[in-house]
Amino acid sequence: MGIVVKKGEVAARGNFCTVDAEGRITDRRAGRIASSEAIPLVARLAQVKVPGVEVEVRHVQEYRFAVVMRGPGLEPQIADTDPQRTGVAPLPARATQPRAEATADLFNRWIAEARKVIADHPKANALTLRGFSTDPELPRFPEVFGLRSACVAVYPMYKGVAELVGMSVLRVEGDRPEDEFAALAKAWNDFDFFFVHIKKTDSRGEDGDFAAKSAVIESVDAALPKVLELGPSVLAVTGDHSTPAKLKTHSWHPVPFLLWAPATVRTDDQTQFGESACARGGLGTFLATEAMPLMLAHALRLEKFGA
Repeated sequence: MGIVVKKGEVAARGNFCTVDAEGRITDRRAGRIASSEAIPLVARLAQVKVPGVEVEVRHVQEYRFAVVMRGPGLEPQIADTDPQRTGVAPLPARATQPRAEATADLFNRWIAEARKVIADHPKANALTLRGFSTDPELPRFPEVFGLRSACVAVYPMYKGVAELVGMSVLRVEGDRPEDEFAALAKAWNDFDFFFVHIKKTDSRGEDGDFAAKSAVIESVDAALPKVLELGPSVLAVTGDHSTPAKLKTHSWHPVPFLLWAPATVRTDDQTQFGESACARGGLGTFLATEAMPLMLAHALRLEKFGA
């Protein structure tokens, strides 16, 4: 979102949520309120002050916002306030290490005041915070893999993660898969590696809407030929986690992984792409940490594989 988070400053992801008269969560995402409805609420949050620290709040998308606290002696070792279920109250910010107790107290003071200024909203009358952190000083992707790399994404969080690891974030006009692939095509000759993220498969899975999730996947299928026309040496299609519509949440299930590399791949006998077909595929089941070396090898960018 353009917020600079330096070492020693503490950032968190925020969700508006709905609570009942007893303070119990009835909707963890406040009905996925539109951004136009959430932006004025974020403006209210931005006015909340806590003595001794500076707090910056920015809207992200729909029901999500980001909050950053700046000041002396802040520590990020704080547990999420989202209980990850309905029927219970939001949790207080709790230090997971003694040195973060003062910071957790500051966040609890901010949360208490923030809830007062949104209490009159019919849906987004409360909030939760997740992922407390400072700059993690992650290794830089271009340096680790030797690739000029770019991110193509619509949802802001993935742009932020990509920026943290040193990827260039490309501008996308629109939010459909074909819009993202158009941005990729425009920058095709400027980079060696593209990370393209499609968000709505996850969102529709969390909604429990199997038909809508399938429709998103089908829209990717329909747009994919535009990528193939560019002639990539390697194309991988996969996910960062499973979100079964039946469970309405992230799960532990292995994700399907398709590797297309016309010059180097050994094809198996699978003709469909899905969890069951991939489980029987030639790649088998492997750790996600093996994905990049596998792609680099098929792109003939390794001197040796596994040595």
